[in-house]
Amino acid sequence: MVEGIKSVLVTITEEGREEDVSALDYGLSLAREANAHLTIQAAAGRFHVPYSMLDDFSQRIISAENRRIAALAEHLAETAKAEADFAGVVCAVESPQLYYSELLDRFLAHARVHDLSILDAEPSRMEADWGLIEAGLFESGRPVIIVPPGRTRFECRHVVIAWDGSASATRAVAGAMPFLKAAEAVEILPVLGEKDLSASVPGAALAPHLARHGINVTVTNTAVGSNETVAAAIQREAAGFETSLIVSGAYRHSRLREWFLGGVTRSMLEHCRLPILMSH
Repeated sequence: MVEGIKSVLVTITEEGREEDVSALDYGLSLAREANAHLTIQAAAGRFHVPYSMLDDFSQRIISAENRRIAALAEHLAETAKAEADFAGVVCAVESPQLYYSELLDRFLAHARVHDLSILDAEPSRMEADWGLIEAGLFESGRPVIIVPPGRTRFECRHVVIAWDGSASATRAVAGAMPFLKAAEAVEILPVLGEKDLSASVPGAALAPHLARHGINVTVTNTAVGSNETVAAAIQREAAGFETSLIVSGAYRHSRLREWFLGGVTRSMLEHCRLPILMSH
């Protein structure tokens, strides 16, 4: 059983398309495992075009589409609440219809007063959920779990820590501590070859700290292979360890360098095959 998690936030953005919402079932599964309160935010995106640019017919079309999406979000929230009630999980739901900037603000207001947030993975940086992921990672002050399609059941039997000795990785480990304590085995994974880690805190120094918390921990150094990225090396090792959760720091650069996200963080999110707990 996971102990120390008391409030979980799942945010889904309804845009009127058929989209994967694995985060919803994953969050429900986690809340049940941790005996935590679950908040589900099924927000409806609101389209807006200045009326001065539209004729009456176009205005009616946009209004009808906004009503359709709002109804879908409300239905999603009601269904999620019924599933949570059936599972015995205490749950609160909301389905506001918001413009994008308002949606981000509403999400952050919730995220900052929950132990963690859960969001669906989004491979495209042009989608609304990518903005939610960035906001959660860099502005909420809380850990975020990003869930890829098809991962509907929470598990933390085997956990991999992508470790580079940085402050972000340290905060991710601290945020993941309830899951590390619940895991059967934890692997600290420094990835060599992408950047100089000689001045960083080594994984061998983190291991005793975790062991003092009763965590069954090992350290495995791995190197980036030829024509392989750090993210790919992490995913490779995670697959070999039969990992159910990856823990990683989140990094970002200036807008001129890969938008907000650092290269490894961006690659991990774009090619996410396992749930990833990230923190900045």
